[in-house]
Amino acid sequence: MNPYRTLATARRVLRQLSHDPRTIALMLLVPCVMLVLLRYVFDASPAVFNSIGASLLGIFPLITMFLVTSIATLRERTTGTLERLLAMPLGKGDLIAGYALAFGALAILQSILATALALWGLDLNVTGSAWLLLLVALFDALLGTALGLFVSAFAASEFQAVQFMPAVIFPQLLLCGLFTPRDQMQPVLEGISNVLPMSYAVDGMNEVLHHTDLTTTYVRDALIVAGCALLVLGLGAATLRRRTA
Repeated sequence: MNPYRTLATARRVLRQLSHDPRTIALMLLVPCVMLVLLRYVFDASPAVFNSIGASLLGIFPLITMFLVTSIATLRERTTGTLERLLAMPLGKGDLIAGYALAFGALAILQSILATALALWGLDLNVTGSAWLLLLVALFDALLGTALGLFVSAFAASEFQAVQFMPAVIFPQLLLCGLFTPRDQMQPVLEGISNVLPMSYAVDGMNEVLHHTDLTTTYVRDALIVAGCALLVLGLGAATLRRRTA
């Protein structure tokens, strides 16, 4: 990998995104809109919003970054852009890292907006630090970016990229402990949930929700989510194809 080529790739992706305001609005505003909707769905039961709002603060950015990244990367391949780029002295690692940096920058903005809105606009009550909540939200958004880059290699069209969402995201959503504690699930499902990164994202959010100080469980959960994002990025570089067959 070459840092100059990686940064050049990131700048190119950001320039392209700057000409697509709808995509930027999707990434930055949809999680905020979903949080507002959720808050007023439970308008008569603010305790329910407090109990699940922190978890969804990490889940919504992951979902939106997954969708946008997978479709954007696939579009680069189907239009022949990736083939032309990889014909240059540009490695797959440079390309994936550049995309990750570009979308990661947007993930930072997305996480800041969603966290600020939840805490100060929607009165989400958390015991711990807002910075710890923001950190997990950011790692979740980066994980969504990594998953989107990875699955785009296996899709032949934008429609197929969207179809990966039920396969990749929905099982994690059902098994992450949002709807019921994971230790109360059927043992096989609990075992599966223990290897899914979204489970640790929800656990990390719950640690901030209930504990004033930084806990070892929070550190473990945050490192697992970040480590999974890096692992998936590596797999994305290994499976990246020049063009769609």
